[in-house]
Amino acid sequence: MILKSSRPLTQPAWLTGARLVRRLFRRLRQQLCYRRFTMQGLPILFANSIPKSGTHLLTQILQAFQELGPAVDSGLPAIVMYEGDSGRERADQEIIANLKRFLPGDIGYGHLHPSPLVSELLTSASFATYFIIRDPRDIAISHVHYITEMEPRHVHHAYFAHELSTFDERLRATIQGVPQANPPLPSLAMRLAPFFGWLKEPNVLTIRYEDLLNNRQEYLLQILHHALQRGFDLRLPIEDALQLLESRIRPEHSPTFRKGKAGAWRETFTPLHKEVFKEYCKGLVEALGYEKDENW
Repeated sequence: MILKSSRPLTQPAWLTGARLVRRLFRRLRQQLCYRRFTMQGLPILFANSIPKSGTHLLTQILQAFQELGPAVDSGLPAIVMYEGDSGRERADQEIIANLKRFLPGDIGYGHLHPSPLVSELLTSASFATYFIIRDPRDIAISHVHYITEMEPRHVHHAYFAHELSTFDERLRATIQGVPQANPPLPSLAMRLAPFFGWLKEPNVLTIRYEDLLNNRQEYLLQILHHALQRGFDLRLPIEDALQLLESRIRPEHSPTFRKGKAGAWRETFTPLHKEVFKEYCKGLVEALGYEKDENW
């Protein structure tokens, strides 16, 4: 069941080693800056998401925590369920090993299902975990542009870019799935459903992408409070911290940013797209609270 991340490609061991060395120097710099002998007791700030749901928006906010108190951009790649260049599903043991590379005060991100082992770790006292969601209709549009235009190494790029010839065909394919692809691409509903267990986790803060765009101050405050409740050492007054967080949000700096617009599906979906979505993703937007019923 494949839904790729923004940067899901396999990382060579030497690159991971180089990232860890750079992280060490960043940690030492933060300890000196905030006069801490150790980073022990600080939460790992982790941004989890469905791909194409505002991952970079949330990670930009968390990375700004480095200016609020002792926190460190880990520099580690996204932790994902599937390898983007091969489609191979990663075992829980691999994912747990990746998560255990994080140290107190680190900032990281990924696209992870709530399997028992993963959920146990991400809801533990060591982590302040966030989960960002987005209207699935906008996810579908973003997925089409990403897989077709932005990531030629994606396992499904060739099919979307060369075997499908129009945006209409590609949007229908990403909604209903492509069983004949290698590996098969399940429907959008099937790809999103495994993530929804996070919505029931009281120790994970769920945020809507649309709320961060339209009601930013309120939800930045929620993000900050979640970190504080998990042990973050804030060194600024809350009002100043909120202003700084907002000033660091620059979605256009994301390597996969296109428009980042909420509700763009209204300008793109034809009556046929709506029909296909309602057939293959029945009840999905209603369950997430984006519509009251199917009359949209």
